[in-house]
Amino acid sequence: MAGPSNPTKNANEPHNASQAVSNVADRAKEMASNLSDKAKDAGNTAINKAEGAASYVGHKAEDAASFVGNKADDATAAVGGSLRSLGSSLRQKAPHEGMMGDASSAVANTLERTGRHLQEEGFRGVIDDMTNAIRRNPIPALFVGIGVGFLLARALTPRR
Repeated sequence: MAGPSNPTKNANEPHNASQAVSNVADRAKEMASNLSDKAKDAGNTAINKAEGAASYVGHKAEDAASFVGNKADDATAAVGGSLRSLGSSLRQKAPHEGMMGDASSAVANTLERTGRHLQEEGFRGVIDDMTNAIRRNPIPALFVGIGVGFLLARALTPRR
């Protein structure tokens, strides 16, 4: 025959089961919290790396733009020097009297003035001058743009 059942053991079973469920729930909350913390850390690390990469790329782009700008200024100054030299050379070799002398003197003055302007203002000055000219004369600038576009299209389109 079976022995008498232990009433204390049966009374503690619901409490033990409840305690076990509570322990499992606490453990699950702790694991979820740990996973959440790890996900936040990973996200922050990814954001920091992305910000660092973006900053690096931004600095490199600034460096490249500065380099190109400096090269454009150097080239513009060189063109300005060449124009001034051409103007001076024209003044020395062209006739000095009569209508041809007046015309050559005017061209030489224009070349020298343009060369000086290019050397002093640089590429930025040329861009500013073009922008101002377009603002003062928008319709003619539009027609010039259309004409240049047409000529480029004709030059770049293969002939049959």
